[in-house]
Amino acid sequence: MLNLSVFLEDSARHYPEREAVVLGAQRLTYAQVNAAANQVANLLRARGIGPGDKVALSCPNLPYFPVVYYGILKAGAVVVPLNVLLKGREIAYHLADSQAKAYFCFQGSPELPMGAEGHTGFGQTPGCEHFFLITADPAAASPIEGAETLGQALAGQSPVFETVLAAETDPAVILYTSGTTGQAKGAELSHSNLILNALTCNRLFQSKPGQDTHLLVLPLFHSFGSTVNMNAGFASASTLVLLPRFEPAAAVKLLEQESVTFFAGVPTMYWGLLNALTDDVDVDKIARTMRRTVSGGSSLPLEIIKEVRSRLGWTILEGYGLSETSPVATFSDPDSEPRPGSIGVPIWGVEVKLIDESWNTVEGSEEIGEIAIRGHCIMRGYYNRPEATAEVINNGWFRTGDLGKRDKDGWYYIVDRAKDMIIRGGFNVYPREIEEVLMTHEAVSLAAVIGVPHPTHGEEVKAYVIRKEGATVTEEELIAWGKEQMAGYKYPRLVTFVDSLPMTATGKLLKRALT
Repeated sequence: MLNLSVFLEDSARHYPEREAVVLGAQRLTYAQVNAAANQVANLLRARGIGPGDKVALSCPNLPYFPVVYYGILKAGAVVVPLNVLLKGREIAYHLADSQAKAYFCFQGSPELPMGAEGHTGFGQTPGCEHFFLITADPAAASPIEGAETLGQALAGQSPVFETVLAAETDPAVILYTSGTTGQAKGAELSHSNLILNALTCNRLFQSKPGQDTHLLVLPLFHSFGSTVNMNAGFASASTLVLLPRFEPAAAVKLLEQESVTFFAGVPTMYWGLLNALTDDVDVDKIARTMRRTVSGGSSLPLEIIKEVRSRLGWTILEGYGLSETSPVATFSDPDSEPRPGSIGVPIWGVEVKLIDESWNTVEGSEEIGEIAIRGHCIMRGYYNRPEATAEVINNGWFRTGDLGKRDKDGWYYIVDRAKDMIIRGGFNVYPREIEEVLMTHEAVSLAAVIGVPHPTHGEEVKAYVIRKEGATVTEEELIAWGKEQMAGYKYPRLVTFVDSLPMTATGKLLKRALT
């Protein structure tokens, strides 16, 4: 019997006065966060919420997130974190699909009216009985008529609570996938899934209790941020410096001010940091205090790896996983020199192999196949979707939808998403490979490659490119250069220059928004 909230409780017991979360001038200790989480657990119990009940949470990277998250867990309930960009109709879908009985939602700002959208979604979900509006000022009245604020609900609740223990395989969290191939599905993760993943992360990061300071820029509603930063960070009594929205200049400032030792991000975040290194930044201090930097979410372009090492002195370790794998499944071996472009090797207790469409194992190094994973990190399944679960899990193996290859030493490399692969004139074209080549051009800052319909070739290769500041390369020049660098069926025939690229709330390139 156990509970994922043990990470908060254990650190509060051993490091009660250590700062747990920092947001500007607000600095809460582990003892304070634990006491507040206990109040949330007592509130839920008083409202009839108990073991196995689902409780949804919409909140950006604010101290409220870990307080409510661990409070839900302490009560024995299941956390359902929701993307903060969802609209009322989408929120209603998630609440109904997860069968949530209660919903905590942050009020937000005029630019991000989460509270109003959340209340609308709640109102469209008869089975969800309780709505708690999280406001910046706990004492303030609710700005939404009929909505109870969290401050009002917590008044008089005890800061002491005896945590409800669960079986290792009982659900702890339901994480909804992005829904790029249809309606979003809830990946049901157990207490043991998430505990083992966080502890394995700290083993890989070589973390020591009470010594790290994380800059938390990954959204906590996503598996990457919640496991690698929050759960792993709380397990090692780290201090989490929160940044509600990733802004490169603000992130660089916090790296410097807070003497950050640990940074996790997706490739576009590293790209953003590089572009924010102005002359007034103390780059030497940032480089000196940083102990570990990791990347995930999508493959890190080689040019960014090189530039980060050159300008900041950071050696980025790459990992790989999905919401369905808790999320970390592979990671660079911390005792070996990282291999640029590689997602590393399977983590402790996890197996990885390459398969074809019929689940047959693809043998031999450098052969391309779909990545399949087995081990303690694999989800229980998609919530209330046995058929969808059976499509991706076979004899304990989970098929990821990502194409990869393995070198002779067992290190894995992502080739591309199976669904992103372009078939041009019968030839397979992998967008990631084209993007890597384009980013070696001196005028290219960032590139995204997709396939577009073509009357005779089936698909044509199209590149969206952000030029470096001051660069004047034309479409024709870049196409001609690509023709010299790549095989005839690979190079982009179509190039469009843009000022920005569409991204998800987690910082990944949103290729389905490109046409």
